[in-house]
Amino acid sequence: MRLLIVLWLVWCSLHSLLITTTVSRWFAGRGGAWQALYRLGYVLFSLVTLLALLGYAASLEHRPIGVSPWFLPLQGLLLLYSLVMALGGLRVYDGRSFVGIRQWQQYRAGQPGEAPAFSCTGILHYVRHPWYSGGLALLWGLPGLTDLSLVTRIILSCYLVVGTLLEEHKLKNTLGQPYQDYCRTVPMLLPWRLGR
Repeated sequence: MRLLIVLWLVWCSLHSLLITTTVSRWFAGRGGAWQALYRLGYVLFSLVTLLALLGYAASLEHRPIGVSPWFLPLQGLLLLYSLVMALGGLRVYDGRSFVGIRQWQQYRAGQPGEAPAFSCTGILHYVRHPWYSGGLALLWGLPGLTDLSLVTRIILSCYLVVGTLLEEHKLKNTLGQPYQDYCRTVPMLLPWRLGR
């Protein structure tokens, strides 16, 4: 279990480090294909290493943890919530930019990269980070709780909260006052102001 914990911590650290402003500025400073492939490379690296780590975790011996029957409906609600957050995010985010495809296409077409635009439509009217919020719900809504999956869920939950805070800091610096005003009216992770 110790190795799994270390691997998760290394993965979370690398995932955060590679998306920092310092690293993205370094790639932007190199320009050309380096800048155009940065986001796509980041996403592919994150996905491949995540799948490898999940595969390793699945190969280990797990001891099931009994879950009370009252928790099952809550798990269902958490999974439904994560689906709503995922679909809501897909409607407001530019998926091609998120993955890095748009940046590569713009580079190939000789077009300059676009600065990130601020938006508070759709699900972003209720929660600032729907994918982080949905990710947390997904972690705890998934069935099959074991000793190792519990450790994984705790580490990734902490990572998602820290990742949200890091993303907030970056967005405040990038988007400035409009985003700071938005933060005062829309919750970060839990859409508790649905009536507003």
